Amino acid sequence: MSERKVLNKYYPPDFDPAKIPKLKLPKDRQYVVRLMAPFNMRCKTCGEYIYKGKKFNARKETVQNESYLGLPIFRFYIKCTRCLAEITFKTDPENTDYTMEHGATRNFQAEKLLEEEEKRMQKEREEEELNNPMKVLENRTKDSKLEMEVLENLQELKELNQRQANVDFEAMLKQYKELEEEQRRKEQEEDEQEMKAMLEQAQNRRLLVDSDSDEEPAKPRPNPTAQTKPTDILQEDPQPQSKKPRTESWERSVGKLSTKAQLAGLVARRKQKADPALDNGMETRGTTANTGSLPAAAAAATSSLGLLGAYEDSEDSASD
Repeated sequence: MSERKVLNKYYPPDFDPAKIPKLKLPKDRQYVVRLMAPFNMRCKTCGEYIYKGKKFNARKETVQNESYLGLPIFRFYIKCTRCLAEITFKTDPENTDYTMEHGATRNFQAEKLLEEEEKRMQKEREEEELNNPMKVLENRTKDSKLEMEVLENLQELKELNQRQANVDFEAMLKQYKELEEEQRRKEQEEDEQEMKAMLEQAQNRRLLVDSDSDEEPAKPRPNPTAQTKPTDILQEDPQPQSKKPRTESWERSVGKLSTKAQLAGLVARRKQKADPALDNGMETRGTTANTGSLPAAAAAATSSLGLLGAYEDSEDSASD
């Protein structure tokens, strides 16, 4: 069984490659290739800019009767992206570059033109030196003068670098720090002077205020910290307005305990010995009235009033 992937093909013994017909193709036939623009260019028809690196489907052909050291030169055909005008450029193996041929102009060619001009001048100089020996001497003197000028400029640059190298940067930094410290010290002194002036002004104002307050009597100031709670005002004693004797409810209904002040001018009392039993009863009733509640005090007062009334009646009957 044969292999699936065949690397070597079978040639029969009577195979003759000369009998294979050759395909005749034209020498200037074109191929379609994909390429990028090798340089910046501008279309001559519409003025559209085509930048380096833009991709195109180009047609490639070999330039007839042109070569450089046996290397063929190729021509490429592209179309403008705006007006579809045809643009052509060729390879330049001599300068390893491309040359614009038709349909557009190349941009940013200043450096290339400068190099070409230098090469042209160098070539002309070599041709002159071959035919004229005096021209060789002149060129050598010019070159020597130019070399001396370059050496002088280089020496000046070296001296300038040495001058800068002799500068002591540490001393410069130290001097700068000293200046900065001195400036800071001056600022602190100015601030202190301003503070002193402000304190003197404030002290003078206080002295003036104190002298004015000595002439006028000091007014009592309320102490805001006396009342710590809002409910403290309810517990304070009211200010005494007018002191009046308090009358009890039983006094308003029955009368006062003593009416001697009203009848003193009408009745002449006789001095008698006090009854000890009566005195003991009055003392006991007085202690209970002081220690008891209000109803007990009222009851004791009524009992004593009754005894006093009976005593007065007995005195009245005796006088009659």
